[in-house]
Amino acid sequence: MAHVNLHKIKQEMCEIGRRIYNKGFAAGNDGNITYRVSENEVLCTPTMISKGFMVPEDICLVDMEGKQLAGARKRTSEVLLHLTIMKERPDIKSVVHCHPPHATAFAVAREAIPQCILPEIEVFLGDVPITRYETPGGQKFADTVLPFVKKTNVMILANHGTVSYGETVEKAYWWTEILDAYCRILMLARDLGHVQYFNPNEERELLELKDKWGWKDPRNTEELKNCDMCANDVFRESWSYTGVDRRAFPAPPTAPRTTSSSPAAASSPAASNDQEALVQMITERVMAALGK
Repeated sequence: MAHVNLHKIKQEMCEIGRRIYNKGFAAGNDGNITYRVSENEVLCTPTMISKGFMVPEDICLVDMEGKQLAGARKRTSEVLLHLTIMKERPDIKSVVHCHPPHATAFAVAREAIPQCILPEIEVFLGDVPITRYETPGGQKFADTVLPFVKKTNVMILANHGTVSYGETVEKAYWWTEILDAYCRILMLARDLGHVQYFNPNEERELLELKDKWGWKDPRNTEELKNCDMCANDVFRESWSYTGVDRRAFPAPPTAPRTTSSSPAAASSPAASNDQEALVQMITERVMAALGK
């Protein structure tokens, strides 16, 4: 890795700690932040300190196995979570874990995060998984991110909080702030009585825009191109062992599936009827939007 200014990175970690604290994302000594500075060295916040009042001298240094190499304070007890993410994602330099209240409410309820509602969420976050619950601190807890870590930059930790990661400390924090704002909007919309989903065509336009801008999304892969884009298909297989379900929000509209490899099946009357129904639905919505 290239030479890095350790003091500058420590200052950035302290600044993000203040933002986390001021946003109400970390009560007391909650939360932890890391930054990888070499192949085998990671800066991390210490345990038993408010993240809103750290100074650069408080930051510790650990190796990629969690052994503390430097620092007057003891390193965070949850550093293995951060290191596991870094090992699986060599592109990641920084990890942020905290307890934003609205996103953590979804963690406690184990409520699937609805998709196809806000354009910014579709472009910047995509589908957000909820991990299996394990007691925080050990490797077993850290391993709960493994099924999801390569398909997203932010996760909800069941009954615990969130973890997000990126190429800089600030970018790692962004995903958490965006997610918590979205969860708050979802809860407010539900208080009004309902949420309105995009139709499949509107969602496909957003995914194409995301791909054009260079933002990767599993729903743009060959494997998932015919799936129900708004129905949490990317992570839905995990729901059976994580305890996640859709309870507070209705199921979104689904796109027709065309997974059959048989040409005859693709041209069958049933397939034709599905295609005609989709065209009719889109036509009706466009005409309604035009006031005709």
